Amino acid sequence: MKKGLYDSPLGRMIMTAEKDHLTGLYFEGQKYGVDSDGDFACTDDVPVFRETARWLDLYFNGEKPDFLPPLHLRGSDFRKRVWEILLTIPYGQTMTYGEIAGRIAEEKGMTRMSAQAVGGAVGHNPVGVIVPCHRVLGAGGKLTGYAGGLDRKEWLLVHERKGRESA
Repeated sequence: MKKGLYDSPLGRMIMTAEKDHLTGLYFEGQKYGVDSDGDFACTDDVPVFRETARWLDLYFNGEKPDFLPPLHLRGSDFRKRVWEILLTIPYGQTMTYGEIAGRIAEEKGMTRMSAQAVGGAVGHNPVGVIVPCHRVLGAGGKLTGYAGGLDRKEWLLVHERKGRESA
């Protein structure tokens, strides 16, 4: 596994990659992240880190990136499905844990699905910001649950709202 660093307006982020795919993007010190120990590759030396940095530069400059770096998300089928749904939440918009649970329940022909189970999958998203787990809210639009910290989640949501308003 290769590690790289990205300096965001919200603090340093750690990128991880295997082969040519991004496997992780975490704020330094976040819950369920990777440690900042070890050797880090120069971003320019790893193509997927260059692509990720380009995506993040656009995003943090208030633009909506029109591409994804190549991703390799590891997890159970359930978690992967939740993360796929996260990728469908439009820039500047939100969804609730319950809405995601309802969508999965419908797909599986079930009467209901646990929003808490969805919350666990969202919380273990290995590629924060790019796979936009910050766009998921609690019931009634309550700001809840973000491994990178609620202050960062709120910042990201406000940042995207401003980006949508200026577009």
